[in-house]
Amino acid sequence: MATDHFARSLTDVLINQAPEFLGVYAPEEGWFTRVNPAGVQLLGYRSEQAFLSEPARALRTPAFPTRSWALLCDLTRRHGRQQAETEIIRPDGTGFEACIELTYFQAEGTPTILVRITAQTRLHQVEHELAQSERRYEAVFANATIGILVCDRAGTIVSANQMAHQQFAYPAGALAGLRIEVLVPDAAGRRHEQLRESFNAHPQVRAMSAHRSDLEGLRADNSVFPVEVSLSYFNLDEELYAVSYILDTTLKRQADQQLLAERRRVERLNTELEQKVANRTYALTSTLAQLELHKNELAKALKAEQELGELKSRFVSMASHEFRTPLTAVLTSAELIEQYTNNAQQDKRLRHLDRIRQSVLHLNNILEEFLSVGRLEEGKVLTSATDVLLPGLLQETITDVQGLLKVGQTIELEVSCAEPVWLDPSLLRKILVNLLSNALKYSGENVPVKVRAVCTSGQLMLTVQDEGVGISEEDQAHLFERFFRARNVAYVPGTGLGLYIIAKYLELMNGTIVLHSTLGVGTTVTLTIPYENHLAD
Repeated sequence: MATDHFARSLTDVLINQAPEFLGVYAPEEGWFTRVNPAGVQLLGYRSEQAFLSEPARALRTPAFPTRSWALLCDLTRRHGRQQAETEIIRPDGTGFEACIELTYFQAEGTPTILVRITAQTRLHQVEHELAQSERRYEAVFANATIGILVCDRAGTIVSANQMAHQQFAYPAGALAGLRIEVLVPDAAGRRHEQLRESFNAHPQVRAMSAHRSDLEGLRADNSVFPVEVSLSYFNLDEELYAVSYILDTTLKRQADQQLLAERRRVERLNTELEQKVANRTYALTSTLAQLELHKNELAKALKAEQELGELKSRFVSMASHEFRTPLTAVLTSAELIEQYTNNAQQDKRLRHLDRIRQSVLHLNNILEEFLSVGRLEEGKVLTSATDVLLPGLLQETITDVQGLLKVGQTIELEVSCAEPVWLDPSLLRKILVNLLSNALKYSGENVPVKVRAVCTSGQLMLTVQDEGVGISEEDQAHLFERFFRARNVAYVPGTGLGLYIIAKYLELMNGTIVLHSTLGVGTTVTLTIPYENHLAD
């Protein structure tokens, strides 16, 4: 008991008699439980009770808001001691620079922090700032990426950084005390001492670009390397000191030499190339003079070759795509049918058989278009006119393409041809099937396709109008070429032969075709076909 009483008495004396702020901080309560008289006076409170009753329960430290103070206390608990410098604001608004020291201990098992606050004097602040400035200077000087040498008026090196020692191949600290001339090859021949004396007489800052490009440094092993040097100076205690900033330009000089060699090589190649161009130009001029005599024939041959190559490319691209899809469907369906071995799976077999039939029909239509093109270009397709009742023919053709309709699509027919007309029904049917197929294929769901036929003055005017994707003006110029597909429908299956075949059929029937289309609005195709009316005759 006597020992505990003595310890408490000693603690009271040490705290109360301390000349600076001493306070006991309880982290669990988040505030001080005790503070000495000197601390109360230092922080500008009337009494210890006034300080302990501080409503904010926090030191007035702008640098340490509540969260930062809690973090500092946690670091103190983990590491035993922490120290920080900050400004403390008194209740009357005056402030002072202070050093805060926190020491962690446990009092009867309770975490406790002893806080010591010392007011910083101006001298202490200046000394601290000076020490920081020196440390920053040392960090910059020592870690600079160029060599730095500091010499006195006599040319003795008084300081050199790490890079300077590396550049000149000297051990750390070995340059101090040496004459600067030991780092200059042939210093006497270069009159280095005279140059140094001239600089001492009229010191001035000199940038690297102000020196010659042939400066060199001498390493400890007597090897020489190219350098660039800039100079500055400062005066300290009435003594002049020169500062040299040294850059090793070995890599730069090598790069310059390589660049010069490359430039010379390029100049030589340019000269050779110019001579070759002159020779080739003369030869080309002679050749062109000869080819000019056969220009028309060559132009025609070239155009035909280009068209043939383009047609081949289009055909291969189209055929590989158009054949692959139905053939893949046939193969897939055949493999699936092979797996359906039970009678209960008959409906699945029939569905895949129907898919095979549709794919074969699609292939047959593609081949029919190819054969039609061949027969047309060989002149094997002839017209065979007969009396035709247009309403019936048109209605039958529309019925034939019902399987192509998408959801909600309709075909609206309007015919003003009461009497039979004399023309080829087979060619007319093929033309209309092609037009309707295109109109349905390139139109969306729930839109109509309109077909209108008018017979007047010995001419049939047949119009097919859709509300599909439309065709750009640029593509319309090529619509009747073999294998041409408009760019905005390249993803839609097709051979690019439909309109080409229609145009050829119309030539046989002495008819014409006019197409009007707007992107995003639709397309209208109008056919004009002459006919004879035998009943009228």
